Amino acid sequence: MKLYNLKDHREQVDFETAVKLGLGRQQGLFFPVKLPIIHSDELSEILKMDFITRSTEILSKFIYHEISKSELHKHVKKAFSFKHPIKTKITENIHCFELFHGPTLAFKDFGARFMAQMILLLNKKNESVTILTATSGDTGAAVAHAFYGMKNVRVIILYPKGKISELQEKLFCTLDKNIKTISINGSFDDCQKLVKEAFNDKKLKELIGLNSANSINISRLLAQICYYFEAFSLISEEQRKNLVIAVPCGNFGNLTAGLLSKSLGLPIKSFIACTNSNDTVPRFLKNGVWDAKKTVSTISNAMDISQPNNWTRIEELFHRKKWNLKELRFGSVSDSSTKETLKELFELGYISEPHAAIAYRLLRDQLKKNEFGLFLGTAHPAKFKNIVEKILKNEILLPDELKSRVDLPLLSHNINPVFSKLKKFLLEK
Repeated sequence: MKLYNLKDHREQVDFETAVKLGLGRQQGLFFPVKLPIIHSDELSEILKMDFITRSTEILSKFIYHEISKSELHKHVKKAFSFKHPIKTKITENIHCFELFHGPTLAFKDFGARFMAQMILLLNKKNESVTILTATSGDTGAAVAHAFYGMKNVRVIILYPKGKISELQEKLFCTLDKNIKTISINGSFDDCQKLVKEAFNDKKLKELIGLNSANSINISRLLAQICYYFEAFSLISEEQRKNLVIAVPCGNFGNLTAGLLSKSLGLPIKSFIACTNSNDTVPRFLKNGVWDAKKTVSTISNAMDISQPNNWTRIEELFHRKKWNLKELRFGSVSDSSTKETLKELFELGYISEPHAAIAYRLLRDQLKKNEFGLFLGTAHPAKFKNIVEKILKNEILLPDELKSRVDLPLLSHNINPVFSKLKKFLLEK
């Protein structure tokens, strides 16, 4: 698999190098040189496969010559060794596709665990690796658990202090061993900026074997394509004809993966890019002006991002496929509307959480006659227990994954968003 740097097309690397580097020169994201296509006859056969076999087949379309299919299958099986996504009916023409049945109760488990398997496979010399990543909520837990106890791998996770839920924090800030967490006195964008500054420090990067597990890493992105095919396999032939998928968007990796599934040949009619009040992309799609405002805190904290990294990949894909960006549906939802929507879903017999509620709201408002809609359930409502209970006046029971960690002490460090302080931590610890 050949990939090129979106900021410097002359820099081309193979899959192994892209996984290990995370980012290219000038902090550029890697993107596939070749966009494979699955034709309709092959697609019908792929859709009949079980989730692991199908995922192996899809990933091999990108990775092909570098990792044998049998080797890939082994690692995909280990990565996705948890309850697979399920589809839940909300109304006749709107269903939720639940992606939160993994070990950290969020869709991020797919990408993080596949990346961990790829690092394990590709680190043939057992070199020391430092994974530095920023989280706005769920990435941290998924990455921490995916790499927990892995030999020669140190994980440093940055998150905005006081801006993720208490239970999200408990999931990844109570592990220790090779997992170190730092709360940053600032926003997620401040955390992301620190990660980029670290990658810009060439000497530091080489010294500690720096890598990133955010959705900027190509291995995480490719893994997420797999569950869109699973979603398609779970709906009827009639529902497949006019399928619209609403995606809660923060760093836009999830939507990028969905669009890549469409590029591969999955006949999805349309996507809806769903954001909260941090609406840089919806405003850009509306008026053509990229105007990233200061990040504001919302009850859908994993989407509190004003400078989404993966947007450049989406623009590149639309350019390469000659698609029209005006055909991408979009919208943003305020906190007050999100709360109303959580109540509406509850009255329909479904307990949701803020991120999925935003996607449902926009899907409900934009779905046309004869269209069938799926909205992505990206996190278990128990991760937002306090918020959801307060809105719904209904108790949320904690699943075992959270119950086992709720009383453990937090082990996080704390620093201001100053790169010199982060660099000192990376070199000393």
